[in-house]
Amino acid sequence: MRSYFTTPIGYVFAAIFLSLSAAVFCYTTLYALSADTSTYFTAMLVAFVVLLPLLTMKTLSEERKMRTEQLLLSSPVSLSGMVVAKFLAAFTVFFGCILLSSLNFIILYTHAEPNTATILGNLLALILVGMAFLAIGIFVSSLTESQLAASVITVAILLVLMIISFANSLISVSWLRFLLSGLSVFSRFQNFANGIFDVASLVYYLSLTAVFLFLTVRVYDRRRYA
Repeated sequence: MRSYFTTPIGYVFAAIFLSLSAAVFCYTTLYALSADTSTYFTAMLVAFVVLLPLLTMKTLSEERKMRTEQLLLSSPVSLSGMVVAKFLAAFTVFFGCILLSSLNFIILYTHAEPNTATILGNLLALILVGMAFLAIGIFVSSLTESQLAASVITVAILLVLMIISFANSLISVSWLRFLLSGLSVFSRFQNFANGIFDVASLVYYLSLTAVFLFLTVRVYDRRRYA
């Protein structure tokens, strides 16, 4: 956690996240004189593709670049504990920004009567998607010592996940469309966006997070004995 605020990364991420959140919120609700928050949450979801790699690009790649990786591998800490700690540090910064940006809705409630279930569902979905994206970013960060490369590759992977969702409606083959819909991070967002608590989607996001954290542990497990 401290590493995020002894370097500009934490401040830059928080400033961009909160500024973008406030601007999008004002444009889609207050300026539009609308209590519909669906456009706001969709825009923030798309913004995650670029924003969240800022948090993960240095988590493990910097260890390799600064030659402190061997200290981690030889320290009396389990690999899973080390990876989960890195993930929780990034998630804490992300979650804190989500909480601060949620103060926008206080303004909305003073001027309109938005659907509370929809807002809570969207917030939960944003947190779950953020968890999955952070886990993917940490995995990519473990593969390279370049922060820029880790960021670009993570953005590329997240863009592919987005394209799968939007291109799914253009595919005429039913079984392929069903398969891609099951793999898409964004299509599972819709049930939460409609205020429906979808257990299957919850399990999907948690599983995706766990899989990429496990893969990160395996990367370091092989590197320890290489």
